[in-house]
Amino acid sequence: MYRLAPSLLSANFARLGEEVDNVLAAGADWIHFDVMDNHYVPNLTVGPLVCEAIRPLANAPIDVHLMVKPVDRIIGDFIAAGADIITFHPEASEHIDRSLALIRDGGAKAGLVFNPATPLHYLDHLMDRLDIVLLMSVNPGFGGQTFIPGTLAKLAAVRARLDAWRQESGHEILLEIDGGVKIDNIAAIARAGADTFVAGSAIFGAGRGGDPHRYDTIISRLRAELPA
Repeated sequence: MYRLAPSLLSANFARLGEEVDNVLAAGADWIHFDVMDNHYVPNLTVGPLVCEAIRPLANAPIDVHLMVKPVDRIIGDFIAAGADIITFHPEASEHIDRSLALIRDGGAKAGLVFNPATPLHYLDHLMDRLDIVLLMSVNPGFGGQTFIPGTLAKLAAVRARLDAWRQESGHEILLEIDGGVKIDNIAAIARAGADTFVAGSAIFGAGRGGDPHRYDTIISRLRAELPA
């Protein structure tokens, strides 16, 4: 099963509620919510109040990606705001296990995010704490960047780890990709092992001009490229 998660970073913020309605009506599975603090990454976006505002509109999981440092202080705020999934960067946490526990104890699914140059050794002792792993295929902070091809090999390496863990424990961990996902590369990304795809400019860029039917078209075309 594949999941498409449009990233609100590329949405029209003046019409955010409509944008959420339109992409979900067009068949999106999740809403991806990028949180940047102008500290861990050189950009500033949205916080828990915006997540809380879209929660009643989203009859789908809200996938919150925290690009903030430190992370622990704000986890509870996003759980209260209705986040279903919360991921963070291991470099941004003083105690990764504790941060994961805060998320899961609050009732949300928890995951780690790996930048293009972040090593995978953080997974060595945490697999039983994870519901999802998110690989960045661009350097975080800005939308509209080009997919880094070397991410495909990293995806395959993580896929092998997750498959081995599922066989050992019976616990499935999702593998998400974020950055530069488009019609012409989503098939290769899926073959490398991803099952969940964040797409920002590819989806919301197609809907520029306020025509929601364009979201139907782009989401259908993305799904059509995915291997059976």
